Amino acid sequence: MELKGRTLRANGLKFSAMEMGEGPELVLCLHGFPDHARSFREQMPALAEAGYRVIVPTLRGYEPSSQPKDGDYHLVHLAEDVLGWMEDLGVSKAHLVGHDWGAVIGYIVAGMAPERFHSLSTLAVPHMRDPLAAYRGTPGQVRNSWYSFFFLLRRLSDAMVRWEDFQFLEKLWRDWSPGWRWPEEEMAALKRTFRQPGVVEAALGYYRATYALWSPTTWRAHKLLQSPIPVPTLALTGARDGCLDTRLFDFTRAEDFPKGLRLERLQGAGHFLHQEKPAEVNRLLVEWLGQHRG
Repeated sequence: MELKGRTLRANGLKFSAMEMGEGPELVLCLHGFPDHARSFREQMPALAEAGYRVIVPTLRGYEPSSQPKDGDYHLVHLAEDVLGWMEDLGVSKAHLVGHDWGAVIGYIVAGMAPERFHSLSTLAVPHMRDPLAAYRGTPGQVRNSWYSFFFLLRRLSDAMVRWEDFQFLEKLWRDWSPGWRWPEEEMAALKRTFRQPGVVEAALGYYRATYALWSPTTWRAHKLLQSPIPVPTLALTGARDGCLDTRLFDFTRAEDFPKGLRLERLQGAGHFLHQEKPAEVNRLLVEWLGQHRG
């Protein structure tokens, strides 16, 4: 299968994307942090061979052409980017796959416009109707989440992420996926993404917008995140995730997924489970999407 590059447009911004396959149904894959579109390099061939057209966009801010002048990285607007890409592609309905922030965006856009999606697959981030109860039930998660509070320290955290040629990115990958030996060329590619002007500020801007509790847009995002998801959902978690404790998924409620929920815990995998265990993740994705073809 040939890998192609393309440009998507939404909300006055331009987004680069990778594309593979020519099937009649679209699969959009959304990456997280610290990551980029290459995150799904192992999933694209499997999904394309299964008969799907697969597009992996670069999320808002992860390149200069998609950085809004007002620095707005509220999650609701990131979800609106997804709907904008679909309009740009002329597609009325798609399958959505999201990892980390991509999963969060998936929950939000599925709540905003459930009629636009055949299925939702989320990796590493659970749906939590009551996040405070989930955090009380997994007390170590507050410690795991230290980085999100650190990112609120503007300039200091920006400088720390850049320190010693982005050693911070390597630390997060080590801590979040213990024992994973990632390909060196993938870390080099990730660092090239983060060296682009404005990318560090944009990537950390997701966290800052999420904690901007004075913003009505932030509250709208939180409300959507705690609402039922009326789209068939596959939720995947790595049993060794050092970022979001896999036990948080035990607080996911089946009744919050009126169209169906399947939860799978992958042993021996951490936060970047789709890169660590691609064959297993690909099997689950192809199976789930196949059950929910349009």
